[in-house]
Amino acid sequence: MNRIIVRSEDLCRTPVDLLLSSQFEKVLSKYISRLFERNSSHVGFLKSNGLLDNDAKEPYDVNPLIELLINLLEKTPEQLAAHHEELGFLPEVSRQLNYFVEELYDYWRKTERFLVFEEEYRVTRVMTREYHDYFRKSSQDFKELVRETYRRISDNLTGTPFKVYRQLPSGAGAALVVEKIPWKASGNIYSRLESIPFIQQVIIEPPLIYYTKSNKRSGAFEPAAENPLDSLTLDKEEWFCIPVKIGLLKTFVYFHVDFLHLGVSLANLFELANADEIMEGNPDCLLVFGPGGFLGERKTVYYEDPENGIVLGLVSGGEDIDYFGYIKKMSLTLHNIRMIDSGRFPLHGAMAVITLNTGKKARVIIVGDSGTGKSESLEAFRSLAEKHISDLEVIFDDMGVLAEGDDGEVLSFGTEIGAFVRLDDLEPGYAYSEVDRSIFMNPQMTNARVVIPITLYDRIISGHPVDFLLYANNYDDVDPEHPAIEFFDDPESAISVFDSGKRFSKGTTDEKGLVETYFANPFGASQKKEEHVRISRSFFENMMQSGTRIGQLRTRLGIAGYEVSGPKTAAEALFKTINT
Repeated sequence: MNRIIVRSEDLCRTPVDLLLSSQFEKVLSKYISRLFERNSSHVGFLKSNGLLDNDAKEPYDVNPLIELLINLLEKTPEQLAAHHEELGFLPEVSRQLNYFVEELYDYWRKTERFLVFEEEYRVTRVMTREYHDYFRKSSQDFKELVRETYRRISDNLTGTPFKVYRQLPSGAGAALVVEKIPWKASGNIYSRLESIPFIQQVIIEPPLIYYTKSNKRSGAFEPAAENPLDSLTLDKEEWFCIPVKIGLLKTFVYFHVDFLHLGVSLANLFELANADEIMEGNPDCLLVFGPGGFLGERKTVYYEDPENGIVLGLVSGGEDIDYFGYIKKMSLTLHNIRMIDSGRFPLHGAMAVITLNTGKKARVIIVGDSGTGKSESLEAFRSLAEKHISDLEVIFDDMGVLAEGDDGEVLSFGTEIGAFVRLDDLEPGYAYSEVDRSIFMNPQMTNARVVIPITLYDRIISGHPVDFLLYANNYDDVDPEHPAIEFFDDPESAISVFDSGKRFSKGTTDEKGLVETYFANPFGASQKKEEHVRISRSFFENMMQSGTRIGQLRTRLGIAGYEVSGPKTAAEALFKTINT
């Protein structure tokens, strides 16, 4: 994967400094290698003009080309015209070199670009507005510097200025402030992690597109007999930690630099924990995510450490784990295990508070595994907003928790401030209307996804009563015998449908066709089934007694041709039910 990381101490101030930087040399060398791989005509051009040796081999000597680019950068069009003969330039050579520069610029912009500001944490220093302004300005200045360098070279090659200026994203796709914050780990095994820096601020430059090596998840998260950290040592130069709040739980996600794009994307999904929260002590959950060469053979395991109050997860492998679903779902699995241990009821589903334009209001949870239509139904609600609703607030998009309040009332809490949604199943154009906030993943492939923020943290941790609890049935067609929405009369009838976790899989994991997963939740519920069975029955009985309507919503998302219209019809049926 093409990736460039620019550290704050290596930031350049002038176009010449940029062209002389080690980062530019790396990008240029990789681009030359790419030209050789595809047998590009640029190779012959560079050789014939003395910019590459005829017998050039890796590592390529790109210094002659860098010197020429600096020469082009520093000369005005008039100077270049006067010195074309001196430089050996003929008009066709200038044109060919301009094509080369255009493609090099495109190659740079398609490279994963990260800007990292490393700070030593000082207890007396507060992250002031002035520091935030400096961080943002430095990221903006870097973007402007890259554009200026490209434009000056292009202007001087063509002898004419641009007629149309396109403000393309050309700086860092993501910029980070990382700090080495002491979190006073209890237990010697965790103290080895204290040197790994924490991400404390993120700038995302949209549109941000990542091309991961895999586009689906496979396998299950299994319990480990021993703490996986026993055999691990993490190099502080190659690892980062993003401290996130998953619902009410503090979680430290450690990831290797090879998966920087996945770690950064978590900032669009979870609320970041601040320095004070980090220093409070051990996290509730801890995940280590990295390549198999560092962490041993491929593993997706978790370990419960009650002595230190941590549930720890480990995901290791190669290109097969380069998929956002792995880092997201293992994080949620750790959260759910903690919830089940505390007697709470984690749900794999989506929740929204819907206020119709008639004034009626409903708090709705839709439960279902990947691809069943829970998120897509919420987006269908949103697309119908003008016709039916005055307000729609998403509380959670993928994972929530039911807990009993002080008075015994069942309340619902969310885990994420964002969503990780299939592009194909959204209302056409919706994700692109939100392009200024989104991170796209593999938009050219089946199961293309987008990570997008959808709600605020204070809303997901405010307990919400539940009016409707619905199972997302994506496999049944809708007919007079099988209405779009159907309610159960007793807890056992409801539990039999929810327990089976039946769905038609569209291949977003390693499953395909009609499959079953216990309670549609392989992220904690399946692993702790005995405890989950007891908890689920207690909550279902309590909710039905208190008036929550429990049923199933037929989204038809697994039936060809109904990817958009199915969730829309389901949303219409729910609107009618709320209005009655």
